[in-house]
Amino acid sequence: MTQYARHESRQVSRRSRSKRVVGLTVCAVLVLAAAIALAINAPWRSFQAKHSVRYLGVYEPDAPVSYSEVNQFAREISWQPNLVSYYSSWLEPFSTSFATSAAKHGAVTLVQLDPENVSLEGIAHGRYDAYLRSYAAAVKAFHGEVVLSFGHEMNGNWYSWGREHTSPGVFVAAWRRVVNEFRIVGARNVIWLWTVNIINTQPFIPAPGPWWPGKAYVDWVGIDGYYYSPSWNFASLFGPTIVAVRSLTRDPILIAETGASNAAGQAAKITDLFQGIQSYGLLGFVWFDVNDVKQALDWRLDSPAALAAYADDAKAFMIGGSVRAR
Repeated sequence: MTQYARHESRQVSRRSRSKRVVGLTVCAVLVLAAAIALAINAPWRSFQAKHSVRYLGVYEPDAPVSYSEVNQFAREISWQPNLVSYYSSWLEPFSTSFATSAAKHGAVTLVQLDPENVSLEGIAHGRYDAYLRSYAAAVKAFHGEVVLSFGHEMNGNWYSWGREHTSPGVFVAAWRRVVNEFRIVGARNVIWLWTVNIINTQPFIPAPGPWWPGKAYVDWVGIDGYYYSPSWNFASLFGPTIVAVRSLTRDPILIAETGASNAAGQAAKITDLFQGIQSYGLLGFVWFDVNDVKQALDWRLDSPAALAAYADDAKAFMIGGSVRAR
């Protein structure tokens, strides 16, 4: 198996585990949606007015081995993403080459650093300080801005660092250790992204408060969630989690991983996503542009209607205009 094939297989397998748990009990949430929107939209529009950068992001399964699929995605939507992500296993080095390619295309790199099957207690107690300092030195030497997330979706139970496998207290200690090691090295070009999964009742995915590392250790908050059903909208899917996050911090929020299935009505959900980002005053989002064969879910933009909706909405969003329903 080639390096690319090994990487793609590992990444898709890793992400497919999390897609099992993003289902939503819509009826209960919809009752709250109107109240949520009224309670929180106004102050977040004020924040949006103060933050001029909008992020149109994407994850492609050949990253960080190649930038070719990001370029293909850019051609399809007639816009270059300015945020590109990849998933990095523990002890893998920082991909300076990918970050350099991203910078040449006007994009910031987002790394999801995954401590899979690694003792977070070991991380918290310094067992991996040498690795963290080496990684931090590489990021520092890159000079450009890097968004770094550690142990994403920790309020779910499908990863070794998540709920039912690692206690919130140990996760918080490990998170702080990671951040502190970067600070010791002087890697000040890092934006720390604390990434949680959307709250859910069936299956149970709790509010992320117990895993909060504290305002001194987080710059942005990421939220992961997907559109599975035509009845779901941005307020019902992301609204409750945004409310929970806002009880912890006023940090900027990024939808760090999302997509819409064809069964949900992909083109309509794309517009709903852009409108939701604007309405709630969020930074932007990262589209998970992957065909998840194991889960029989194709998140790619592969229909003319979806591509047209994405291209039109992306242009309006990135030039600072309002995305309008068709």
